[in-house]
Amino acid sequence: MISVNKSKSFGKIKTAPEDFQVEEIEKGNKVLEIGKPLSDNPISDGASPSEGDFSVFVLQKTNWNTVQALIKIAKIFRHGKKSVGFAGTKDRNAVSTQMCSIFKVNPSDLLNLHVKDININGAWFSNTPIKMGDLLGNRFTVTVRDLKFADNIEGTDKTLGGLFPNYYGEQRFGMHGDNFDIGFDIIKGDYESAVMKFLTNTTNETNESAIYARKRLLEDRDFKSAFDYYPKYLKYEKMILEYLSKYPENYANSLRKLPRQLLLMFVHSVDSTIFNKELEERVKSNSISPLDSDLVCPKDGFGYPDMQKVMTYEEYKSNKNHDGTDPFIVGNIVGYNTKALNDVETGIMGSLNLDKGEFKIQGIPELACNGNYRVLFAPYNGFSYSINDSKDTAVLKFSLFSGSYATALLNEFLGNL
Repeated sequence: MISVNKSKSFGKIKTAPEDFQVEEIEKGNKVLEIGKPLSDNPISDGASPSEGDFSVFVLQKTNWNTVQALIKIAKIFRHGKKSVGFAGTKDRNAVSTQMCSIFKVNPSDLLNLHVKDININGAWFSNTPIKMGDLLGNRFTVTVRDLKFADNIEGTDKTLGGLFPNYYGEQRFGMHGDNFDIGFDIIKGDYESAVMKFLTNTTNETNESAIYARKRLLEDRDFKSAFDYYPKYLKYEKMILEYLSKYPENYANSLRKLPRQLLLMFVHSVDSTIFNKELEERVKSNSISPLDSDLVCPKDGFGYPDMQKVMTYEEYKSNKNHDGTDPFIVGNIVGYNTKALNDVETGIMGSLNLDKGEFKIQGIPELACNGNYRVLFAPYNGFSYSINDSKDTAVLKFSLFSGSYATALLNEFLGNL
């Protein structure tokens, strides 16, 4: 990621889960505080206190992946993975809170749940489930250790002026860094290649038994045997292997054994890469103010981008109702229904040999990407920091709009991320 700021501090984050705290902010600007049980539903939809097809609940987790935590909860109640919902994924190596939902489970049963490193801070009946995007943003408390050049923090904040390059963070691209490659294969319809990359990539793999298993399968392609020798903790890989041991040529359907959210992450890593490349071009050219041809959006009542009001900058300037401040610059998240690509996006798509129509994903249409918008430079609100006397530890606090990555902002403050 190419940075706006050049004078940075250096330090370590996520040395322990408690050093990276994420508290979800609901659409009414209600923060789900860590360790604070709630008696009142922060997103009440008017459901009766004693009935509703769904229960919504505040999930607090430590060292849990969001999807795997919810699958664990669903299994306890003998439900499948499709019974649960959430608004957005949270970091695994963190302490985090978020609103979730589950179908046909009593709130009292959720409150009595006992799972290591999982707490339910409130549960209520609801008429509707939680869906992806049903949040305003997230509040972060990040402890930076082994800090150097602590005095640069204040200067960085002034340089940024409340905006930072809204890159998709590294977690978007997977532990093995192959989400893009897998997603690209899915978009191109090469499901066999996508499956084999998912099963056999050893990049950043540290478990020796997993490395052995992945390398062995790459050589012999014996799915039935691989199901037996793959480590138990590789649950998703074993789901695919179990299916392929029975239907060894049906690669598309083997992918369908994975949670849809995970499959979408593969596909979205492709449009995320396109977006990041466009943003890098913008930062390199120091073009951080809107141009007449740019898409833009105004601020909402909380100072975040109002993505329901995307327009050209020319249209924005001609609207007498705006407050006179610069709007947020908007880029395309490319999909099959994207109306118009700008010159930079067209060039990037050409270099990748991609056509927006391919995002329909004919072979697995439930993964089709319609297209969307994302601000190129995002706001960070409520920024504050404290530094200890020896200046080797700092605590940074800030809030981000839904979809923005804390690591992208922290990359502006810390030069070694």
